[in-house]
Amino acid sequence: MNTIPTTFNNKLPSYTAVGGSGRSTSAGNSAGISARISTGISAVILNRGNQQSRRELWGELEKAGFDHILSIENASANYDTETVPSDFPFVRFIFLNEPVSRGEEINIAASEISSPLFFLMWSDMQILRSGTADRMVERLQTPHVQEPLNVENGQAVFSTEGKSQFKRLCTVPLIQNGHNETIPTIITPALIYQKKSVISIKTILSSANREATPSLCPFDGIGIYDRERFIRSGGFDPSIKSFYWQLMDFGFRCNLWGEKIAGTKLIKLAYKGDVPERDGTADDSYKRFFLKNLSPVFRGDYAHIPLRRFPWYYRTMGSGLSAAWDEFSATREWVNINRYRFTSDARALAESWESLDVSSAETDDDALSPLEDSH
Repeated sequence: MNTIPTTFNNKLPSYTAVGGSGRSTSAGNSAGISARISTGISAVILNRGNQQSRRELWGELEKAGFDHILSIENASANYDTETVPSDFPFVRFIFLNEPVSRGEEINIAASEISSPLFFLMWSDMQILRSGTADRMVERLQTPHVQEPLNVENGQAVFSTEGKSQFKRLCTVPLIQNGHNETIPTIITPALIYQKKSVISIKTILSSANREATPSLCPFDGIGIYDRERFIRSGGFDPSIKSFYWQLMDFGFRCNLWGEKIAGTKLIKLAYKGDVPERDGTADDSYKRFFLKNLSPVFRGDYAHIPLRRFPWYYRTMGSGLSAAWDEFSATREWVNINRYRFTSDARALAESWESLDVSSAETDDDALSPLEDSH
């Protein structure tokens, strides 16, 4: 049985970081990173599909003024680690030593960068609207923080007086498909009950009808993340292998712990090809998600998983008695460790969610657990 991590960096995969020691200045000359003042945001590229168009994307991101550009390379890819970094000195390459989940790749990126924000996108995408990197940061700063307080060694130093200088943990851009059609990326939870207990979940997809429309989690992981909040939240759970349920777990946990994820209409990306399918199969990853996020009950100022939930979990999830109890008790202990970080439970979160315009919403049937029919 995989143990649920209790801290962000206690189970990072093995990898090799190469390059990223310099980038061109506004005059086009090669220089160290410290030659330019930090904008406060780095770009992270997850690789998928054809590798040929990445060079153009790297160039666009470098011109936009990102502090660093990280490219997470697939463990199975064949690269010359000596020549590739020298061809692109402004890109830092992360070579994985073994295959890992997508969520673990993002955790590695967050551990490698030092910028307060990081912009996550995929290699099979293009930026349609965003503005410069410093403009992105300016939009996300809270009203009382407009400029870095000072600069040390070329890096911006922001105020850290107990409160983040940014509006939310993650900001999700508008996204188009390969036919220039805006796809629904705002995700809203809809819970399914049996005798007042949450037994399943489905999600509703819609388009952002206004700025800062709340979303349960970032669509396909794409978004601008507050690095400090991301790490404090624990990042993505490596014990969950499905990227779909990693995203759901991350988003639900962050919302239950009082963080915010929301959409923006000021940044727009587009897939160059087909939109990736979202696989919400109710497998072992779903079981872990269910226990961590749908089972806790919030009382007063803390959350816990009642023992009375175990019989239903054992009968429904299809695990043997010993395996079901091990999973249940381990997750119950994880919730107990984090009990005071919860600000609500799944029921309260769903009930307080802002109503959607049903004319622009559609049910994500792939995310509908078979458990809906269990009663």
